[in-house]
Amino acid sequence: MTPKVFVSGCFDMLHSGHVEFFREASQYGDLYVAIGSDRTIFELKGRETINSEQERLYMIKAVSFVKDVFISRGSGILDFEAELREMMPDYFIVNADGHIPEKRDLCQSLGIQYIILERKPHPGFDPRSTTQLRQRDYLPYRIDLAGGWLDQPMVSKHYPGPVITISLEPTLEFNERSGMASSTRRHAKELWGPRLPQGDYEKIAKMLFCYDNPPGTKTISGSQDSIGLVFPGLAYAYYEGEYWPSRIEHRLDESLLQFVESSIYLVSLGPRFGDYDVMANTNCNRENAKALADAADGHWQAILDRDIVRFGKTMREVFEAQVGLFPNTMNERVVAIIDEYRNSVLGWKLSGAGGGGYMVLVSETPIPGAVRVIARRGLD
Repeated sequence: MTPKVFVSGCFDMLHSGHVEFFREASQYGDLYVAIGSDRTIFELKGRETINSEQERLYMIKAVSFVKDVFISRGSGILDFEAELREMMPDYFIVNADGHIPEKRDLCQSLGIQYIILERKPHPGFDPRSTTQLRQRDYLPYRIDLAGGWLDQPMVSKHYPGPVITISLEPTLEFNERSGMASSTRRHAKELWGPRLPQGDYEKIAKMLFCYDNPPGTKTISGSQDSIGLVFPGLAYAYYEGEYWPSRIEHRLDESLLQFVESSIYLVSLGPRFGDYDVMANTNCNRENAKALADAADGHWQAILDRDIVRFGKTMREVFEAQVGLFPNTMNERVVAIIDEYRNSVLGWKLSGAGGGGYMVLVSETPIPGAVRVIARRGLD
């Protein structure tokens, strides 16, 4: 009997990267492809597909490496679960940026071998992604490495401190609602198109912050989002009870950027659920705000010293302080992934406010299946 191979995904705007993934997966056996419905993709990504589910079904059926393709009946990040249980394939295969713990855990519970492939183009071809096909998009993403929440006066009014961000090249289409400043990034695209304007970084960041929070906005998006997107490299923004920092320190030292790039790995938890409310249970007080500020300052010093052990330790301290302020940051998904990596990495934190997103891990050695990032060196 030929082994059965199962893959799932959106596969919108089919391109050579998708076909190469199908080719590589088909080396393990007969390939069956589950595609997300238009409704599911809208719920997960917050946008319409370019090609409808029927168009995607038609195109993938025409790929010679594919045995059969079907639209998943379910919803959410495991929309294919019913089909997987019915088929009971020998292998479930994902790309590195499509790996999440829930997929692996489901396969383990069913006795299905779970395989993670590195994303790579067909030999001789340039890398391709759906993002590239939508539009040549130069707008960056950002990770808050430390101090996230201190850009909110509800926290920094108790104790001042920094938020440390790193601006990232858009090397892949990071999940929506995952703490990578994707909503502020969309507003930047509304303002300026696919590229940030030239000029004074702080003025441009302030303009984006104001556009992100028009008059009447009830929940103000923190200014670390606009600062982290606009300022290339590393930014240290110090908050003293206001929405805008009292000072911003900006570093483009190549050795610092290489240190951070080589130290951090991202593991996807999937986008946060729509009903997630991190503010439902808070402990904003001086003690907890000080713990976050002190940990963030220690993290900055570890970066300047290029000390990966302290870099990991202070990242853990940052995350623990964030959980102290906002206990809803933690959930079963977060606990499970921390337990998985606890003994093999130096530190961890979430990329955003919890409920999903990416777990940022600090490690001296490569982490199989994790996503690497590239720091942005400049506007061009």
